[in-house]
Amino acid sequence: MEKPAYFLGDAHLGVEPPGAVPYRENLLIELLRSWKGAASHVVILGDLFEFWYEYRYYVNKEHFHLFRVLAELVESGVQVHLLRGNHDFAYGDFFPKNLGVQVSSNLKLDIQGKKVFFTHGDGVARSDWSYRVFRKILNNPLNQWLFRQIHPDWGMALARLVGRRSRKFGADREIKLDEYLTWAARAIEKNNCQICVHGHHHIPGIWSVKTGSVASPGEWIKKLTYLKFEAGELSIEEFKK
Repeated sequence: MEKPAYFLGDAHLGVEPPGAVPYRENLLIELLRSWKGAASHVVILGDLFEFWYEYRYYVNKEHFHLFRVLAELVESGVQVHLLRGNHDFAYGDFFPKNLGVQVSSNLKLDIQGKKVFFTHGDGVARSDWSYRVFRKILNNPLNQWLFRQIHPDWGMALARLVGRRSRKFGADREIKLDEYLTWAARAIEKNNCQICVHGHHHIPGIWSVKTGSVASPGEWIKKLTYLKFEAGELSIEEFKK
């Protein structure tokens, strides 16, 4: 029997929003460590960090123990994949080169006889037009070069300030789940898959659509939920210390 696979996302490590579980990064490390040699795949669906930006000689030391356990997972034979989110889209080569963790924006895997499509899910809802505009600004090469000229400590402080303001701005925004499901149904067909797994809206669930199944692990902030894929079936799990 194949080993189970696990999918999680939207941890937004690096900030502590109101109501967040205390020491949640340590709890995430504990969970990841429990999967060493016991999982076939671990897919992190984006927004692992509240902010990520790679400089040539700088890596955020606050997450050293997380980096170590990800490398240990890879060394134990687990395929570990990290997707870009809307908060941590600026990955360079640190994760694949130093940890063996593969980084991508979209991902398609064959797991337990099923074809599964993975993406973060930002910008897919029709009502999320303002973010799509903002993402183009962030992805502009000139803007990224300008940001790189800022000292990393100052850049992190600036990014956290912007993140706090955007979080307040979006706190009352309505999540139109039907828009995500409509998009995911098309994505399943377009990518010739049976399952689409994404995050971004922080709502845990498994839904049936006309082309297959859609799943979201929720978030690792207040609920600490994730998806388990075993014997071809998805389930929502909640980590409890």
